[in-house]
Amino acid sequence: MSRVVVFGATSAIAAEVCALHAQRGDRLFLVGRNAEKLSALARRCGGGPVTTRQHDFGQLETNEALVADVIAHFGTVDTVLIAHGDLGDQLESERSFAHAEEILRTNFLSVVSLLIPLANHMEHVRAGRIGVITSVAGDRGRPRNYTYGAAKGALNVYLQGLRTRLYAAGVHVTTLKLGPVDSPMTVGHEKNVLFGKPESVAQSILHAIDDGTAEAYVPAVWGAIMPVVKNTPERLFQKLGFLSGR
Repeated sequence: MSRVVVFGATSAIAAEVCALHAQRGDRLFLVGRNAEKLSALARRCGGGPVTTRQHDFGQLETNEALVADVIAHFGTVDTVLIAHGDLGDQLESERSFAHAEEILRTNFLSVVSLLIPLANHMEHVRAGRIGVITSVAGDRGRPRNYTYGAAKGALNVYLQGLRTRLYAAGVHVTTLKLGPVDSPMTVGHEKNVLFGKPESVAQSILHAIDDGTAEAYVPAVWGAIMPVVKNTPERLFQKLGFLSGR
C-alpha cells in the first residue's frame, strides 16, 4: 500500500488518477481548492484510506506548511502527483501584467513552492516518485498561449535539473507533457482527434510514474508531433498559420 499525495486532485485528469490509486488500495491525501469536489472525489475513492485538504496553491507562502502537514500525516510520502494548473486568458495576459503574473504563479511558481520541500524530504529518505503535469505548450512559444507555455517551459527546465539532482538519491521525477485533453479546462476549445480523454490519459500518467519515465508525452502521439513543431525554423513557423495563428 503506497502513500500517495495528489495536489490539484479535483481536476478531471487527476481525479481519474486518484481513482486508479484507490483501486490499488493506496493511502490517498487529496488536495484541491473546491471542498465539494474533494468530498465527492473522496467518496469515489472510498475503497482505501482517504484524507482531503482544501487549499489555494496560489497562496505561495502557505505551500511549504501544507507539504509539512502531508509528510507529518504519512511519515513518508511514496508518490506525488502535482496536477493543478490554469490556461488563463492569453489576450488578457498581453494587456495586463497582473493576469500574466497570475498565470506564471499558478503554473510555475506554485509548483516550485511545493517541489522544494517535497524534494528535500524524498532526498533525505532516499526514495520516492514525483510526477508533474506540464504541457506540450512548454515546448515552443505560440501566439495562442505563449504566457501559459512560458510557465510550463520554465517548469520543464526546472524538472530536468531536479531529476538529475535527485538521481543519486534514487528518487524518480517524471515530467508529464500533456497535449490537449477533453476536459472542463478546454471546454471552450474546438475539439479534434488529437484531444485525449481523461480516463486513458490517467492510465498513461500512472504507467509513466510507475516506470520512472523521465519525460512522457501524453497521449503518446505528441512525442512524434512536438519534435517537428520544436525544430521548424522560425521564419517558416511564422508563415504556417496552423502553427503560428491565434
